[in-house]
Amino acid sequence: MKAKYQDLKFELKDGLGILTLNVPQKLNACGRRTRSELHAFWSAMQGEDKCRVIIMTGAGTSFCAGQDVDEMDDPTHPFYKWSTDEIYSFQHEMSDVIFLMRRAPQPIIAAVRGYAAGGGFSMAVAADLRVADPTAKFVASYINIGLSAADMGSSYHFPRQVTLARALEYLYTGDVIDATRALEIGLVNYVVPTAKLMAKAREIADKMLAKSPLGLKLTKEVANQNIGAASLESALYMEDRNQVLCLAAAPIRNPLKGKKKK
Repeated sequence: MKAKYQDLKFELKDGLGILTLNVPQKLNACGRRTRSELHAFWSAMQGEDKCRVIIMTGAGTSFCAGQDVDEMDDPTHPFYKWSTDEIYSFQHEMSDVIFLMRRAPQPIIAAVRGYAAGGGFSMAVAADLRVADPTAKFVASYINIGLSAADMGSSYHFPRQVTLARALEYLYTGDVIDATRALEIGLVNYVVPTAKLMAKAREIADKMLAKSPLGLKLTKEVANQNIGAASLESALYMEDRNQVLCLAAAPIRNPLKGKKKK
């Protein structure tokens, strides 16, 4: 992948891609250019076979502080003077990013330090799993500025991760979820010291990279489909279909091979 970005940094080595939101002076808030680059990046990932797992993180002290308020409050054209078409275009840019993240065949590990607020919160919960350091703070801050807390997939992903009642508490109140509480309610998989954050994310990624490429891809695909499956029958249909594809694609590794019988 040879695309060049200004607000993102992407490194790919041995199947592992590391995507860094790289606007630390703004706590990695998403301005127009960042949104455009995120859309381009996740679009490119849809057919990128060399990248099999992605770690998503933020440069500096935060994961992502949401939308760029300086841009939204631009005195020459502040957001409260935007036309309906402009507001729709703005919303669609970021909702598309979330959709593309979920459609991407690579499992996504969010490595979160500092704030994951607003749009940053929605990107974090759209990842497949989350690793945090003790400074991590998650907040669906939309409700705190007069908007609905249900934005960019937050009302879809968050309740499925922490139960509906817990999700609604934080969506309705806009309260901050610190790292300790995030671990308690199941929003994050691990909380580790800051110095070990990326190492822990890499450790998990390495386990994934040791698995069948097709098996990993189809596991994400079936999870995406079955999280909203209408019935057990629908879920089983997708699982059966994917196992047939895996069995037909390559020899299955025998986990007992090489072990001596007792």
